[in-house]
Amino acid sequence: MNILNLIRWKNLLMIAFVQLLIKYALFQPFLETTELTIMLNGFGFGLLVVSTLCIAAAGNIINDIYDVETDMVNRPSKVIIGKKISEKTAYTLFIIFNVIGVLIGFYLSHLVGRSGFFAIFVIISALLYVYASYLKQMLLIGNIVISVLVGLSILIVGVFELMPSITEQNQATQLTFFKILFDYALFAFLINFVREIIKDLEDVDGDYKSGMNTLPIVIGRDRASKVAFAVSLLPLFGSIYYVSTYLYKYEWFIGYFLVLIIVPLIYIALKTFHAKSKKHYHHISNMLKLVMFFGILSLLLYPIVLK
Repeated sequence: MNILNLIRWKNLLMIAFVQLLIKYALFQPFLETTELTIMLNGFGFGLLVVSTLCIAAAGNIINDIYDVETDMVNRPSKVIIGKKISEKTAYTLFIIFNVIGVLIGFYLSHLVGRSGFFAIFVIISALLYVYASYLKQMLLIGNIVISVLVGLSILIVGVFELMPSITEQNQATQLTFFKILFDYALFAFLINFVREIIKDLEDVDGDYKSGMNTLPIVIGRDRASKVAFAVSLLPLFGSIYYVSTYLYKYEWFIGYFLVLIIVPLIYIALKTFHAKSKKHYHHISNMLKLVMFFGILSLLLYPIVLK
Protein backbone atom coordinates (compact mmCIF):
# COMPACT_ATOMS: atom_id res chain seq x y z
CA MET A 1 0.00 0.00 0.00
CA ASN A 2 2.91 2.36 0.70
CA ILE A 3 4.16 1.93 -2.86
CA LEU A 4 0.66 2.58 -4.23
CA ASN A 5 0.48 5.79 -2.21
CA LEU A 6 3.98 6.75 -3.36
CA ILE A 7 3.05 6.49 -7.04
CA ARG A 8 -0.29 8.23 -6.30
CA TRP A 9 -2.46 5.45 -7.64
CA LYS A 10 -5.63 7.57 -7.63
CA ASN A 11 -4.05 10.07 -10.03
CA LEU A 12 -2.82 7.20 -12.21
CA LEU A 13 -6.32 5.72 -12.31
CA MET A 14 -7.61 9.08 -13.50
CA ILE A 15 -5.06 9.18 -16.33
CA ALA A 16 -6.01 5.65 -17.41
CA PHE A 17 -9.72 6.51 -17.19
CA VAL A 18 -9.26 9.60 -19.37
CA GLN A 19 -7.33 7.71 -22.03
CA LEU A 20 -9.91 4.89 -22.07
CA LEU A 21 -12.70 7.45 -22.46
CA ILE A 22 -10.93 8.99 -25.44
CA LYS A 23 -10.61 5.65 -27.23
CA TYR A 24 -13.95 4.08 -26.36
CA ALA A 25 -16.25 7.11 -26.02
CA LEU A 26 -14.77 9.59 -28.50
CA PHE A 27 -13.15 7.37 -31.16
CA GLN A 28 -14.70 3.90 -31.21
CA PRO A 29 -18.39 4.89 -31.65
CA PHE A 30 -17.60 6.92 -34.78
CA LEU A 31 -15.50 4.41 -36.70
CA GLU A 32 -18.47 3.14 -38.75
CA THR A 33 -20.38 6.38 -39.18
CA THR A 34 -17.45 8.64 -40.19
CA GLU A 35 -14.14 8.33 -42.00
CA LEU A 36 -12.31 8.24 -38.66
CA THR A 37 -9.45 5.74 -38.60
CA ILE A 38 -7.49 4.69 -35.51
CA MET A 39 -4.15 2.91 -35.40
CA LEU A 40 -3.95 0.84 -32.22
CA ASN A 41 -5.80 -2.37 -31.40
CA GLY A 42 -6.70 -3.21 -27.81
CA PHE A 43 -3.26 -4.61 -27.02
CA GLY A 44 -1.39 -1.65 -28.50
CA PHE A 45 -3.63 0.82 -26.73
CA GLY A 46 -3.14 -1.05 -23.45
CA LEU A 47 0.60 -0.66 -23.90
CA LEU A 48 0.17 3.08 -24.46
CA VAL A 49 -1.79 3.37 -21.21
CA VAL A 50 0.77 1.29 -19.29
CA SER A 51 3.65 3.34 -20.68
CA THR A 52 1.94 6.60 -19.72
CA LEU A 53 1.19 5.33 -16.21
CA CYS A 54 4.74 4.06 -15.66
CA ILE A 55 6.31 7.38 -16.63
CA ALA A 56 3.74 9.30 -14.56
CA ALA A 57 4.42 7.00 -11.57
CA ALA A 58 8.15 7.63 -11.92
CA GLY A 59 7.44 11.37 -12.01
CA ASN A 60 5.39 11.14 -8.81
CA ILE A 61 8.19 9.23 -7.07
CA ILE A 62 10.97 11.65 -8.00
CA ASN A 63 8.74 14.55 -7.03
CA ASP A 64 8.21 13.05 -3.57
CA ILE A 65 11.94 12.41 -3.20
CA TYR A 66 12.72 16.09 -3.74
CA ASP A 67 9.70 17.24 -1.72
CA VAL A 68 10.48 15.47 1.57
CA GLU A 69 11.63 18.64 3.34
CA THR A 70 8.65 20.63 2.07
CA ASP A 71 6.12 17.91 2.89
CA MET A 72 7.47 17.58 6.42
CA VAL A 73 6.06 21.08 6.98
CA ASN A 74 3.00 21.06 4.72
CA ARG A 75 1.68 17.52 5.22
CA PRO A 76 3.89 15.56 7.68
CA SER A 77 1.35 12.74 8.08
CA LYS A 78 1.58 11.92 4.36
CA VAL A 79 5.36 11.73 4.06
CA ILE A 80 6.32 8.25 2.82
CA ILE A 81 9.99 8.49 1.83
CA GLY A 82 12.27 8.14 4.82
CA LYS A 83 9.42 6.92 7.00
CA LYS A 84 7.79 3.98 5.24
CA ILE A 85 9.99 3.58 2.16
CA SER A 86 13.71 4.32 2.06
CA GLU A 87 15.08 6.89 -0.37
CA LYS A 88 17.22 4.19 -2.00
CA THR A 89 14.14 2.03 -2.65
CA ALA A 90 12.28 5.05 -4.02
CA TYR A 91 15.12 5.80 -6.46
CA THR A 92 15.15 2.15 -7.56
CA LEU A 93 11.39 2.25 -8.21
CA PHE A 94 11.84 5.55 -10.08
CA ILE A 95 14.38 3.95 -12.41
CA ILE A 96 12.32 0.77 -12.91
CA PHE A 97 9.11 2.61 -13.82
CA ASN A 98 10.98 4.97 -16.15
CA VAL A 99 12.77 2.15 -17.95
CA ILE A 100 9.55 0.17 -18.42
CA GLY A 101 7.64 3.24 -19.66
CA VAL A 102 10.32 4.37 -22.09
CA LEU A 103 10.95 0.86 -23.46
CA ILE A 104 7.24 0.35 -24.11
CA GLY A 105 7.22 3.76 -25.80
CA PHE A 106 10.09 2.61 -28.02
CA TYR A 107 8.14 -0.50 -29.01
CA LEU A 108 4.93 1.46 -29.64
CA SER A 109 6.69 4.02 -31.81
CA HIS A 110 7.93 1.26 -34.10
CA LEU A 111 4.55 -0.51 -33.95
CA VAL A 112 2.81 2.51 -35.51
CA GLY A 113 5.65 3.09 -37.97
CA ARG A 114 6.74 6.39 -36.45
CA SER A 115 10.07 5.72 -34.72
CA GLY A 116 10.48 9.45 -34.02
CA PHE A 117 7.55 9.31 -31.60
CA PHE A 118 9.91 7.55 -29.18
CA ALA A 119 11.35 10.97 -28.36
CA ILE A 120 8.03 11.95 -26.76
CA PHE A 121 8.48 9.41 -23.97
CA VAL A 122 12.11 10.37 -23.40
CA ILE A 123 11.27 14.09 -23.27
CA ILE A 124 8.35 13.56 -20.86
CA SER A 125 10.48 11.40 -18.58
CA ALA A 126 13.31 13.94 -18.60
CA LEU A 127 10.94 16.87 -18.00
CA LEU A 128 9.39 15.19 -14.98
CA TYR A 129 12.86 14.75 -13.47
CA VAL A 130 13.97 18.30 -14.28
CA TYR A 131 10.65 19.61 -12.94
CA ALA A 132 11.09 17.89 -9.59
CA SER A 133 14.78 18.70 -9.22
CA TYR A 134 14.92 22.23 -10.60
CA LEU A 135 11.95 23.77 -12.45
CA LYS A 136 9.55 23.42 -9.51
CA GLN A 137 11.53 26.04 -7.63
CA MET A 138 11.23 28.63 -10.42
CA LEU A 139 8.51 31.25 -10.58
CA LEU A 140 5.55 29.82 -12.60
CA ILE A 141 7.85 27.80 -14.90
CA GLY A 142 7.30 24.59 -12.99
CA ASN A 143 3.54 25.25 -12.83
CA ILE A 144 3.41 25.68 -16.61
CA VAL A 145 5.56 22.63 -17.37
CA ILE A 146 3.57 20.22 -15.21
CA SER A 147 0.30 21.59 -16.62
CA VAL A 148 1.57 21.07 -20.17
CA LEU A 149 2.41 17.46 -19.27
CA VAL A 150 -1.12 16.96 -17.92
CA GLY A 151 -2.52 18.16 -21.23
CA LEU A 152 -0.05 15.96 -23.09
CA SER A 153 -1.42 12.84 -21.35
CA ILE A 154 -4.61 13.54 -23.34
CA LEU A 155 -2.98 14.56 -26.62
CA ILE A 156 -0.69 11.51 -26.73
CA VAL A 157 -3.71 9.30 -27.47
CA GLY A 158 -4.40 11.34 -30.58
CA VAL A 159 -0.73 11.31 -31.55
CA PHE A 160 -0.62 7.49 -31.58
CA GLU A 161 -4.18 6.77 -32.69
CA LEU A 162 -4.86 9.46 -35.30
CA MET A 163 -1.64 10.84 -36.75
CA PRO A 164 -0.11 7.59 -38.11
CA SER A 165 -3.37 6.70 -39.90
CA ILE A 166 -3.96 10.01 -41.72
CA THR A 167 -4.69 9.69 -45.44
CA GLU A 168 -5.94 12.12 -48.07
CA GLN A 169 -9.43 10.65 -47.70
CA ASN A 170 -9.74 10.90 -43.92
CA GLN A 171 -7.52 13.91 -43.23
CA ALA A 172 -10.38 16.30 -42.44
CA THR A 173 -12.03 13.81 -40.07
CA GLN A 174 -8.78 12.96 -38.31
CA LEU A 175 -8.00 16.64 -37.78
CA THR A 176 -11.52 17.31 -36.46
CA PHE A 177 -11.16 14.65 -33.78
CA PHE A 178 -7.62 15.77 -33.00
CA LYS A 179 -8.92 19.33 -32.53
CA ILE A 180 -11.51 18.03 -30.04
CA LEU A 181 -8.67 16.36 -28.14
CA PHE A 182 -6.61 19.54 -28.26
CA ASP A 183 -9.49 21.54 -26.78
CA TYR A 184 -9.82 19.05 -23.92
CA ALA A 185 -6.05 19.09 -23.40
CA LEU A 186 -6.16 22.90 -23.25
CA PHE A 187 -8.98 22.71 -20.69
CA ALA A 188 -6.92 20.27 -18.60
CA PHE A 189 -3.88 22.56 -18.89
CA LEU A 190 -5.81 25.61 -17.66
CA ILE A 191 -7.53 23.81 -14.78
CA ASN A 192 -4.25 22.27 -13.64
CA PHE A 193 -2.42 25.59 -13.97
CA VAL A 194 -4.95 27.25 -11.65
CA ARG A 195 -4.65 24.31 -9.26
CA GLU A 196 -0.85 24.53 -9.25
CA ILE A 197 -1.04 28.17 -8.13
CA ILE A 198 -3.64 27.27 -5.50
CA LYS A 199 -1.40 24.44 -4.23
CA ASP A 200 1.49 26.91 -3.98
CA LEU A 201 -0.73 29.14 -1.85
CA GLU A 202 -1.69 26.17 0.31
CA ASP A 203 1.93 25.02 0.71
CA VAL A 204 3.60 28.40 1.05
CA ASP A 205 5.08 27.71 4.51
CA GLY A 206 6.92 24.54 3.50
CA ASP A 207 7.97 26.01 0.13
CA TYR A 208 9.44 29.07 1.87
CA LYS A 209 11.44 26.87 4.22
CA SER A 210 12.78 24.92 1.23
CA GLY A 211 13.92 28.08 -0.53
CA MET A 212 11.50 27.90 -3.45
CA ASN A 213 10.46 30.91 -5.53
CA THR A 214 6.77 30.19 -5.98
CA LEU A 215 4.32 32.96 -6.83
CA PRO A 216 3.02 33.49 -3.26
CA ILE A 217 6.59 33.73 -1.95
CA VAL A 218 7.70 36.23 -4.61
CA ILE A 219 4.67 38.58 -4.62
CA GLY A 220 2.89 37.65 -1.37
CA ARG A 221 -0.22 35.59 -0.63
CA ASP A 222 -2.78 38.33 -1.25
CA ARG A 223 -1.43 39.28 -4.67
CA ALA A 224 -0.96 35.62 -5.60
CA SER A 225 -4.59 34.95 -4.67
CA LYS A 226 -5.70 37.69 -7.04
CA VAL A 227 -3.50 36.23 -9.79
CA ALA A 228 -5.08 32.81 -9.15
CA PHE A 229 -8.51 34.46 -9.40
CA ALA A 230 -7.60 36.04 -12.75
CA VAL A 231 -6.22 32.75 -14.10
CA SER A 232 -9.35 30.89 -12.90
CA LEU A 233 -11.38 33.07 -15.29
CA LEU A 234 -9.55 31.57 -18.29
CA PRO A 235 -11.12 28.06 -18.11
CA LEU A 236 -14.44 29.69 -17.19
CA PHE A 237 -14.56 31.97 -20.24
CA GLY A 238 -12.97 29.26 -22.37
CA SER A 239 -15.74 26.80 -21.46
CA ILE A 240 -18.44 29.39 -22.19
CA TYR A 241 -16.83 30.12 -25.57
CA TYR A 242 -16.50 26.41 -26.43
CA VAL A 243 -20.14 25.62 -25.67
CA SER A 244 -21.52 28.75 -27.38
CA THR A 245 -19.37 28.23 -30.48
CA TYR A 246 -19.38 24.45 -31.06
CA LEU A 247 -22.10 22.87 -28.91
CA TYR A 248 -24.91 25.46 -28.85
CA LYS A 249 -27.20 23.17 -30.92
CA TYR A 250 -27.08 20.35 -28.37
CA GLU A 251 -29.19 20.81 -25.22
CA TRP A 252 -27.47 17.93 -23.40
CA PHE A 253 -24.08 19.56 -23.78
CA ILE A 254 -25.38 22.98 -22.76
CA GLY A 255 -27.05 21.60 -19.62
CA TYR A 256 -24.07 19.44 -18.68
CA PHE A 257 -21.47 22.18 -19.08
CA LEU A 258 -23.66 24.77 -17.37
CA VAL A 259 -24.35 22.66 -14.25
CA LEU A 260 -21.10 20.71 -13.88
CA ILE A 261 -18.46 23.00 -15.39
CA ILE A 262 -19.47 26.65 -15.71
CA VAL A 263 -21.35 27.14 -12.41
CA PRO A 264 -18.62 25.34 -10.38
CA LEU A 265 -15.95 27.46 -12.12
CA ILE A 266 -17.84 30.63 -11.13
CA TYR A 267 -17.97 29.31 -7.55
CA ILE A 268 -14.23 28.54 -7.65
CA ALA A 269 -13.40 32.00 -8.99
CA LEU A 270 -15.41 33.69 -6.22
CA LYS A 271 -13.91 31.44 -3.54
CA THR A 272 -10.40 32.13 -4.86
CA PHE A 273 -10.95 35.89 -4.76
CA HIS A 274 -11.88 35.75 -1.06
CA ALA A 275 -9.64 32.86 0.05
CA LYS A 276 -7.34 33.52 2.99
CA SER A 277 -6.50 30.28 4.80
CA LYS A 278 -4.89 26.94 4.01
CA LYS A 279 -8.30 25.31 4.47
CA HIS A 280 -9.83 27.59 1.82
CA TYR A 281 -7.11 26.77 -0.70
CA HIS A 282 -7.41 23.04 -0.02
CA HIS A 283 -11.16 23.22 -0.70
CA ILE A 284 -10.60 25.12 -3.95
CA SER A 285 -7.99 22.56 -5.03
CA ASN A 286 -10.47 19.72 -4.48
CA MET A 287 -13.16 21.60 -6.39
CA LEU A 288 -10.79 22.04 -9.33
CA LYS A 289 -10.15 18.28 -9.36
CA LEU A 290 -13.91 17.72 -9.53
CA VAL A 291 -14.28 20.16 -12.42
CA MET A 292 -11.43 18.42 -14.23
CA PHE A 293 -13.15 15.07 -13.71
CA PHE A 294 -16.55 16.24 -14.94
CA GLY A 295 -14.95 18.08 -17.86
CA ILE A 296 -13.28 14.88 -19.08
CA LEU A 297 -16.42 12.83 -18.31
CA SER A 298 -18.31 14.95 -20.86
CA LEU A 299 -16.61 12.81 -23.55
CA LEU A 300 -19.36 10.26 -22.81
CA LEU A 301 -21.88 12.65 -24.31
CA TYR A 302 -20.36 12.59 -27.81
CA PRO A 303 -21.64 9.13 -28.85
CA ILE A 304 -25.02 9.84 -27.23
CA VAL A 305 -25.61 13.27 -28.75
CA LEU A 306 -23.70 13.25 -32.02
CA LYS A 307 -24.01 9.69 -33.30
